Amino acid sequence: MEDTALLTDLYELTMAAAYFENRHLGTATFELFVRRLPPRRGYLLAAGLEQALEYLEGLAFTPPQIDFLRRHPAFAKVSEEFFHYLSRLRFTGEVWAVAEGTPVFANQPLLRVTAPIIEAQIVETFLLTTLTFQTMIATKAARVVASAAGRPVAEFGSRRAHGPLAGLLAARAAYIGGCAGTANVDAHFRFGVPSFGTLAHSFVMAYDDELESFREFARVFPEHSVLLLDTYNSLHAVDKIIAAGLRPYGVRLDSGNLAELSKQVRERLDRAGLHATKIVASSDLDEYVITELLAGGARIDEFGVGTALATSNDAPALSGVYKLVAYEGEPRVKLTEEEDKASYPGSKQVFRFVEDGVYARDIIATAAENYAGSEPLLTCVMRDGARLAPAPSVHDMRARAVRLLAKLPPSVRDLTNPANYRVEVSAKLKELFAETKQRLGR
Repeated sequence: MEDTALLTDLYELTMAAAYFENRHLGTATFELFVRRLPPRRGYLLAAGLEQALEYLEGLAFTPPQIDFLRRHPAFAKVSEEFFHYLSRLRFTGEVWAVAEGTPVFANQPLLRVTAPIIEAQIVETFLLTTLTFQTMIATKAARVVASAAGRPVAEFGSRRAHGPLAGLLAARAAYIGGCAGTANVDAHFRFGVPSFGTLAHSFVMAYDDELESFREFARVFPEHSVLLLDTYNSLHAVDKIIAAGLRPYGVRLDSGNLAELSKQVRERLDRAGLHATKIVASSDLDEYVITELLAGGARIDEFGVGTALATSNDAPALSGVYKLVAYEGEPRVKLTEEEDKASYPGSKQVFRFVEDGVYARDIIATAAENYAGSEPLLTCVMRDGARLAPAPSVHDMRARAVRLLAKLPPSVRDLTNPANYRVEVSAKLKELFAETKQRLGR
């Protein structure tokens, strides 16, 4: 994306102007984390870092954007010097982050930004929306893929997403979460996510004869055709396909009793020797519906999941926050009457312990601590405003997610009543919190 500097909340820019006019320009550290897990979520799957770093590297205000801010009533008393500053502004800071495809939990930093305070402040909105949205979708995808028990799941949700860009990034995140691919062609073009397609009811309806539509489509796509059965009658449609000698890659069921229909379609296909023809199911699927279908003996080989996946409709937002934790090297903490909105001060690291190949516990600690036998989750990915290494491919991220999710205890991965994963706070971090609270209280 280009010209993204104004993709922020107004108060980020008014704070920036106030910092500038008052020469309050020290170095600040912010951390981005999710306060609590949504219902039925035992974990989150980190995603969205690549777009966040791309944004930071390209951050710049264009002359038309600066002229717009000059004319904005909120900036009527702001000096011309501030707008000159904006014309030269680039992100020059350091970023530590959790790699995409890593399981994470509440209150664990996904990202830590250290930069001059204006730079660190104005990026808050973009970083939050990018990381929390893709993390939310990747998590939903991982759950749907788990429910399919080894059967491929394709992401079909762009048409129901909250805008074209949301659909594109949902396709990326869903692939990281374990989906086999997407219907979104731009996600294939931009990110390399495999794209899949079938055909719509409109294609069948455009012909006077249903069988003619099947023949015409299969003629053009002899190896990749997935023929839609339910425009008129699913069982009659599969009988026509068999009688015509067509041998499609697959047939799709998009309505009706999917469990019973899939059994009857499979029986007809097998009787005709079409053992290789796959049965693909769509129609308002999610992890709960898929689990129920398979428990009922459905003969479904592949799933296409749309709305529920691209919107994470049962948990459509994460409680993501971006908090100042240090200014000029001095710890900062938000003190509040609402206990669940309090946060720990200072730069932090998350240490993960593995026992017998399974994740056992995490410790949220100060960044200066070290724990033998553990893996630190945050690594430095940007310094002086430049990425330290090329981004891994989405295929590598997906493989990482599959590998690391398998290390979570099965009880934490449960789809309906997940166990709480053990996350501790280090003694030093608790001490720092108490000291900072006492100092700020005074």
